[in-house]
Amino acid sequence: MANLREAQKRMTRRLLLESGLELFEKKGYAATTVDDIATAAGTTRVTFYAYFSSRSELMKALIDERLNEALQRVSSPEHGSTAQDLVATIVEGTPEAITAWLRRTADNWPAIRPIIRCGRDAAVIDPELTDLVERWMGEAISDIEDGLVTAGRFEPHQRHFRGVLAMAQLDFVAQNWAGADWKLTRDQMLDELSASWVQLLT
Repeated sequence: MANLREAQKRMTRRLLLESGLELFEKKGYAATTVDDIATAAGTTRVTFYAYFSSRSELMKALIDERLNEALQRVSSPEHGSTAQDLVATIVEGTPEAITAWLRRTADNWPAIRPIIRCGRDAAVIDPELTDLVERWMGEAISDIEDGLVTAGRFEPHQRHFRGVLAMAQLDFVAQNWAGADWKLTRDQMLDELSASWVQLLT
């Protein structure tokens, strides 16, 4: 019986997260209420508050849980979260390893893009969420820096900024690829992005 209750709790929480993200995408963060999310999830306002103290808490959970899960990021005492495969890819530093990592990441763009867009939308109006996505981006930049440190590549003052440039490229492409007319196929785009990363990071 206890196992059934726990499964129901997990399902309710998952429905709230999914409904929240769907509504944030469709209506925008500002126009979405707690009641909207609860109704879309087939539950009540009271139940919503049993899981999240506010919309912003739900948005934080989407970034801390869903986004990190999609990118296989785990808790890190140094940076908040880390993607060990990204660090390992930068340490290896071969064009093949970098291309393979970027292709795996691109496969997750449909799951990643809405969370990042909604997070940035939310941060504009909700002080609790200011810099939430940017903090997460900073953690990814730190992974690149850690990889460069371990590999002994570049001067100390160059490593962090090279991570900034690499993640800025990746973020822009990931957020705009679907609607852009860049006159190249997805494979060609990933080849160009990979070539840029190889030049920056190896």
